Amino acid sequence: MEIPALKRFYKAVTVVEADGGWRTLLDGRNIKTAGGAAQVVPSRALAEAMAEEWAGQGEELDPTTFPLRDLADYAIDVVANGGEDLVSALLPYAETDTLCYRADPDEALHRRQVEVWDPVLAQAESRFAIRYARLSGILHKPQPPETLAALRAELAARDPFTLAALRMLASLSASLTVALLAIEPQADVAALWDAASLEEEWQANLWGRDAEAEERRTERLAAFTLAARFAELARAG
Repeated sequence: MEIPALKRFYKAVTVVEADGGWRTLLDGRNIKTAGGAAQVVPSRALAEAMAEEWAGQGEELDPTTFPLRDLADYAIDVVANGGEDLVSALLPYAETDTLCYRADPDEALHRRQVEVWDPVLAQAESRFAIRYARLSGILHKPQPPETLAALRAELAARDPFTLAALRMLASLSASLTVALLAIEPQADVAALWDAASLEEEWQANLWGRDAEAEERRTERLAAFTLAARFAELARAG
């Protein structure tokens, strides 16, 4: 059964300070989250960006064009309410971080991985005072317990909006390292995505490109960039 489109029911979109944060209003009326909570975000910049999503709608609302709103609702309804332990959910992306697993040393791919990945890991090691174990092959090697403990503490100190962004970033990149660096001020988000997708690009260059795979990669890059932007906007206040 086809669900009828929702007609645009408002004219004015505004942003106001309220309840210790910022809210977007439609014709002066508050917006609630999908779970029915007050949709209060931590910064005016994020509220204004969410307002742009509403203001940019046509005569009918397109539910696929509210990605910032959806992330905000997830942060408020799920993360802030303890509906998902994101610290525990994110740590496995450090335990099996894609940047730590390389091809055999005699392969050209290994040399490329070292060239691209080692500077990224070194940046994270310096930033978070940790040490990563690097290895070749597919066998799992545990990361040092002190590294995982430091990363757990780093995640535990993050707010729900940042954790919501990190969840998307880590799942797309298969790397907690990439995710954490992507939310740093002045992060080179495009370069971090290139690092995370190095092996995929290597295989595409080696065996040829598939149109559907390229479309999926473009969509994943857009989602990765959006999550990094969401984190940046949320901390702008």
